Amino acid sequence: MTKAMKIAIVDDEKDMRQSISQWLALSGYDTESFSSAEEALGALGTDYPGIVISDIKMPGMDGIQFLKKLMGTDSALPVIMITGHGDVPMAVEAMRVGAFDFLEKPFNPDRMSELAKKATNARRLTLDNRALRRELSDGGQIMRKLVGASPAMERLREDVLDLGQADGHVLIDGETGTGKTLIAHALHAVGMRAGKRFVLVSCAAMDEDTLMRRLFGPMQPEDSRLPAIEEARGGTLVLEDVESLSDASQARLLSVINDQGTPPETRIVAICNLQDEGRTCESALRPDLYYRLASLKITVPPLRQRGEDILTLFTSFSEQYADEYGCEAPQVSAQEAAQLLQAPWPGNVRQLINLAERAVLQSRRGQGTIASLLMSDHEEMQPVMTTEGKPLKEYVEAFERMLIDNTMRRHKGSISAVMDELCLPRRTLNEKMAKYGLQRSDYL
Repeated sequence: MTKAMKIAIVDDEKDMRQSISQWLALSGYDTESFSSAEEALGALGTDYPGIVISDIKMPGMDGIQFLKKLMGTDSALPVIMITGHGDVPMAVEAMRVGAFDFLEKPFNPDRMSELAKKATNARRLTLDNRALRRELSDGGQIMRKLVGASPAMERLREDVLDLGQADGHVLIDGETGTGKTLIAHALHAVGMRAGKRFVLVSCAAMDEDTLMRRLFGPMQPEDSRLPAIEEARGGTLVLEDVESLSDASQARLLSVINDQGTPPETRIVAICNLQDEGRTCESALRPDLYYRLASLKITVPPLRQRGEDILTLFTSFSEQYADEYGCEAPQVSAQEAAQLLQAPWPGNVRQLINLAERAVLQSRRGQGTIASLLMSDHEEMQPVMTTEGKPLKEYVEAFERMLIDNTMRRHKGSISAVMDELCLPRRTLNEKMAKYGLQRSDYL
């Protein structure tokens, strides 16, 4: 559930504050009131989780001075100003300083609710974008998104850390849905350019002329940003679907790369999506460009090669969706765990995410099974077949680890509750947790 945004009401008249607060509370907002601008400033800092509604005419610091202070602290904070009848020049000044909008007394409460909705939606988007930028600039945070204990994921994390510290261009390939764009973000976040610009361009999403202009310019008068090569200067330029570049675009890109010298002013991370189509990036690009981009290379492993990571990821995604939809996560049977492990996963992690959401929605309705969803995704897959030919012992151990992990999560690390539910003596539970690398402290 999305948390209600706050609305700070600033007015020296108590009756006005209460009236606005009561009306907005009925609309589901969390309000807080201040009798002066000075009092409000102490509570309204950068990233305030909401908006401000303030009177313009107040004793002491008036609304315009208050607005200027707020804009100096957080220029993206939506502030709705309340003006007296006929104070048009003051309203115009407020908009010039940075007010989101204004209401003229006496105002229609429905109009106030409408403005509050627009302002809070804008604020939520701003805060979400800020959080995302912080997350993507935090190397430790984004590395935690590379979930998994399989040897393939261990190698991938090591490659990201090693290549992130290097300064050459990087080529990332792998099957669709494996998370190649996430790897590009991680390379930037753990490297020396982490504080610089990160610009992503999808080469397959534009026609030839538009793409050339987006990458190299010249920009049109209506364009609000620089060409990507200029925009990413000093940072990282990510080219998704690099195999879509035409011969002319490839030649122009090669020229830019050659002009940059060594080390490159702008690092290029190229993402190729051809591995699962029977072709290779090497065959799609001119050789001189390919070898410049592939001076460093990462191949992201497909999900079917990640073993128990499949169960770990499914549990994580299903718990996230269960929390979002306000229901319990579906319980996975031993047979379903084996089927999750043996599925071919042509859509990789993206397909697993979709399956987890459908499983949660299906479980909420009290119908269907994870096995039925898997069979609908892979109609050709036989329940008793495996794609990797693993022995039964590995499937049993994977299910056992998932079962203990899920039970520990549900009981928040209570050993006695887990022992009771799984009918295990303490010594056996301790041995199995040690065997599977599970620690009680992770669940508290």
